[in-house]
Amino acid sequence: MLTLFSLLTALPAVLALHLLEPELVLPAFSLVLFAEAAFAVIAARLIHLPDNAEDITLWDLAGGFTLIGCAAAVFGEPDQAALFLTEQGGPTAGVAALGRPITPQ
Repeated sequence: MLTLFSLLTALPAVLALHLLEPELVLPAFSLVLFAEAAFAVIAARLIHLPDNAEDITLWDLAGGFTLIGCAAAVFGEPDQAALFLTEQGGPTAGVAALGRPITPQ
């Protein structure tokens, strides 16, 4: 289970580093980790395993994904998140979301 957690945490980080601009890495990484946490919670609710304090469960994975996603969101700046959302939604998304156009620097 720990190997799965490590793989699901490291793979999006490496892909984000290689595929995105540097200022977009942290917002994208936090969104991916929040999505992984949501999937882990859904899987934990659907798969009823006996609680065992010695083993890592899907609930632990969801908590880990959420914690790392929050850390990535805190270290990223709000302008980076707005830039990420405007790139995903096109040039008019920044005007609608922030009330003013976003110009890349």
